[in-house]
Amino acid sequence: MPHVRTGAERLAVDTALAGGTRLGLITNPTGVLPDLTPTADALLAAGLNLTALFGPEHGMRGTAQAAGSEADTVDERTGLPVYDTHKLEGEALDRTIAGSGVDTLVFDIADVGTRFYTYVWTMYDLMASAARLGLRFVVLDRPNPLGGTVQEGPALDPAFASFVGRFPLPVRHGRTAGELATLFGFDVDLRVIEMEGWRRDMTFAETGLPWVMPSVNMPTPDTALVYPGTGLFEGTNFSEGRGTTRPFELIGAPYADARFAPALAALDLPGVRFRETWFMPTFHKHAGVAVRGVQLHVHDREAFRPVLTGLSMLYVARTLYPDDLRWWGPDLFMDHLWGSDSLTRCLDAGEDPRGLCPPPGKPEGRLIYE
Repeated sequence: MPHVRTGAERLAVDTALAGGTRLGLITNPTGVLPDLTPTADALLAAGLNLTALFGPEHGMRGTAQAAGSEADTVDERTGLPVYDTHKLEGEALDRTIAGSGVDTLVFDIADVGTRFYTYVWTMYDLMASAARLGLRFVVLDRPNPLGGTVQEGPALDPAFASFVGRFPLPVRHGRTAGELATLFGFDVDLRVIEMEGWRRDMTFAETGLPWVMPSVNMPTPDTALVYPGTGLFEGTNFSEGRGTTRPFELIGAPYADARFAPALAALDLPGVRFRETWFMPTFHKHAGVAVRGVQLHVHDREAFRPVLTGLSMLYVARTLYPDDLRWWGPDLFMDHLWGSDSLTRCLDAGEDPRGLCPPPGKPEGRLIYE
């Protein structure tokens, strides 16, 4: 089957594309070639001098839950040292990278196209470190599974910058990791090894590439599709479906009742239907408790607006359950997810937040894939 050629696949064939003499690979289970050979193995087999591996949130092997990672270790397959970068910033990150002895950092992790997903911010932080240390930075580009024709949601207010958003991007940003790397503007020797055959309007299925879970709660492309909207429920005491087989597609709470699903259906939101359901998370919020809620069923990907959908669901939840819905997480996490305090202020005032979501547009500025 024809498939998009990723940057990793191209580098494994043409090793001169990266440059550098001592390479460190920033990767996780998504760093694979189309035949599922890990990128690290493929680069070593091609003769590149790969000397270190670096893991993001969830760890290089992908075993950790949200906000977790894996300790520094040695990769048993390649024998290379693995450095945990999660929660390292500034001088601490610089010391780790400098101590590895690499002269080139290579990024090969699949993103999911949502600003508050953290892998692009790992890339951001390591690019900043590479700029300070005078290292080369190489991005092995991969498809945005949401495509690249639409951006949705307001840009991040820099006053609310955090590890779920360091740069003023909209919630659904419509760019590849390589395009983001060029947008960030660091004074670094940046090389993006571009994909071949990717079109901005492609669904992930059309790329011909295997879906490898980017993290433990991102099992399918359907998850990624709804995540820009339902991911906002991470900032509430509603369950966002963690601890089920359909995270972010299942949304519910112990206090939700028979009004929730019909109220959502009555909004007639584009491209999506809501089915009332019950579920019992095995961990995280409301673990072991039967909760009532809905499952999202997207029937028209082109019409579906995930951010508008998420705002609408939050508004219905706040309207129906004003005494029960609570903000959840440290430092009013919802403000960091949304990228400002406009959403929490709007909902706390009992107002409709859907006006906070501008009409979807096209990604702006320089794009690699026109």
